Amino acid sequence: MSSTRTLGKKSTSHRDVNDPPRRRANKQRGHGTYDNDRPPIIHIISRESGEERCWVVSHSDKASCQGILTEAVPRDAVMVYSDEYRSYHGLDLPHATVNHGQHEWARDDDGDGVREVHCNSCEGTGAGLRTFLRPFRGVHKAYLHLYVATYEALVNAKRVSPALICRMCWPPKEPPHAYWT
Repeated sequence: MSSTRTLGKKSTSHRDVNDPPRRRANKQRGHGTYDNDRPPIIHIISRESGEERCWVVSHSDKASCQGILTEAVPRDAVMVYSDEYRSYHGLDLPHATVNHGQHEWARDDDGDGVREVHCNSCEGTGAGLRTFLRPFRGVHKAYLHLYVATYEALVNAKRVSPALICRMCWPPKEPPHAYWT
């Protein structure tokens, strides 16, 4: 092979417009949807029990987010904490938010010195899920819900047990989720 050939090497410009350089990941800005190959994942974590629940949805619109929260969060819940995303506006549950746009990440509403209003736990779960998915080097969006379910089961189990293996190998028969349309 000739040493003058440099196509395909790092730092080499691609002069042919029909042969653009390879791009890594989907770098579109904004919220993802199933249609633009970035399906949203909604996380809920109970601050009392520590149980985590995750849903892969087609859109992170108001109907999907509020439908999942209404279904998953008990009516006698003390408080739901989230960011200022527009899909949470008008939620029928007790609700407090932090405004990331104003560089607010946590807030102490009752003055006891504990910043209880935050959504850092869910954001940390999202980071943990990305770390879990990284070795798979890309997951097709049609199978993403299976990987997310595996992650949820592992996180909630805290350890690998025979019961966890049985749950993962022979899951209960459930109809497809209503929000996956």
